[in-house]
Amino acid sequence: MPSRRMILAAPLLAAPMLAAWPAAAQEAYPNRPVRLIIPVGVAGVTDIVGRIIAEHMSVTLGRPVVPENIVGAGSTVGAAAFQRTAADGYTIYIGTNNHPVMQAIYPNFPYDPVRDFLPPRPDRPPALRAGGASGCAGARRGRAAGLATAAGAGGEYGSANPGATNHMAGELLRQQAGVNFTIVPYRTAANAVQDLVAGRMQLSIDSPSMMAPLIRDGRLRALAVSGAERSEQMPELPTLQEAGVPGYDLTAWQVLFARPGTPPEILAVLEAAARRAVTDPGVRARLRQANVETWPDPSAAAAAAHVRAEVARWAPVVAAMNLNPG
Repeated sequence: MPSRRMILAAPLLAAPMLAAWPAAAQEAYPNRPVRLIIPVGVAGVTDIVGRIIAEHMSVTLGRPVVPENIVGAGSTVGAAAFQRTAADGYTIYIGTNNHPVMQAIYPNFPYDPVRDFLPPRPDRPPALRAGGASGCAGARRGRAAGLATAAGAGGEYGSANPGATNHMAGELLRQQAGVNFTIVPYRTAANAVQDLVAGRMQLSIDSPSMMAPLIRDGRLRALAVSGAERSEQMPELPTLQEAGVPGYDLTAWQVLFARPGTPPEILAVLEAAARRAVTDPGVRARLRQANVETWPDPSAAAAAAHVRAEVARWAPVVAAMNLNPG
């Protein structure tokens, strides 16, 4: 299982080996725009990465790849919308850390995060990783005492909907640090960060693409990075482990999915477009600006194993939450 700060498994698409391609579908693919469902809000790292990749894939495919944010209920609204679409390659989906916990957080969610979303094949595009997420608060930088003050009893932690990446990051912090703070849900992570900047929230953990500019401008104070290693972008910040939370390690990742049953000929076209996107120097430069870098293990097999491991990893965390989202 990867142990880098933030893991971003590159947009990857799998090919089911047994799929019929109806005669009516023999015309060249694509012959109309492709829809990319982004199940989280605008301006987060998943949204940024999805839009960068979609833009380049549009050029390769010769048809627009149109991002559409369908937000709510820890990505389950977007995931359910994806599952209602035809398995014809005209709708793809970008999943992130909340993908493995959708069914655990929302027991009535009818789709399995592994079985009902095509897993990556082992010979597809390079994986990516994002820089370490930053825990931020108006407390003394990088000190365990400051963290305890920010996250102590009576403090509030801003997150997106239950099951979102920064919600799970806060829950993991609460359980592993042994502190009691109130997690306040927002529609999007960007809304939570707005209240953090305004001083209406004491603590949050989110991606450097969202946090780093505010930290550099002095509008937020950084306490630590969430991964097991220090961030290359902010090497002066300790990890949460160094700041006094033993064993804390949270990474972020994204992966593109196609619907089960999508014809393999169409998946081959999508896979080639995704591969060209994530290996393009211009795309990589834009991703680096968003603190996204190449993951040392480039195999999609490692990414697939990571997704499965994440499902198992978060099960006990969710069980300890005693959460009933309805």
